[in-house]
Amino acid sequence: MSLANFISLARLLSVPVVVWLILADELVLAFWLFAAAGASDAVDGFVAKRFHGRTVVGSYLDPLADKALLMGVYITLGHQGHLAVWLVILVVSRDVLIIGGAVLALMLTKSFKVAPLMVSKFNTVAQVLLAALVLGRLALGFDDRGLSDLLIYGVAATTLLSGGAYLVQWTQRAAGMEDAR
Repeated sequence: MSLANFISLARLLSVPVVVWLILADELVLAFWLFAAAGASDAVDGFVAKRFHGRTVVGSYLDPLADKALLMGVYITLGHQGHLAVWLVILVVSRDVLIIGGAVLALMLTKSFKVAPLMVSKFNTVAQVLLAALVLGRLALGFDDRGLSDLLIYGVAATTLLSGGAYLVQWTQRAAGMEDAR
């Protein structure tokens, strides 16, 4: 297993621990573990590119780890009343849409290349920043001066744009498959 894949796997394995820490009100530990897991997303990408360690497994494992971490944290923060339920539903619905679309594409075409859209990358960064800010505010008690409110709308907007972009892309691919028959 490549180093980049090992880092992604570690991020995936951190999900239940972060969720448990939030539920147990161990917010300082949850914040630092989430921060490390969030940073590991950039690190595994850098390692894969810099040391020519890109793999097929990594192209699936990395986004799976991202989605599991963010969905787990968003659902838990929503459950605990720290994030608006409408935002949690929006974020989780988009990720379910993406995962479902990827599975459907794989079933129909027997091959599927994972290629995130640029708006999706912005969305992931915004989601990580918002979750880190909320956890940091809860764990460390700092005043974010309304930044989390601004990020909520940024996450909502990029989530809608990203989900819409994937829907358009998949609709075009499906139409192309139908025309080829």
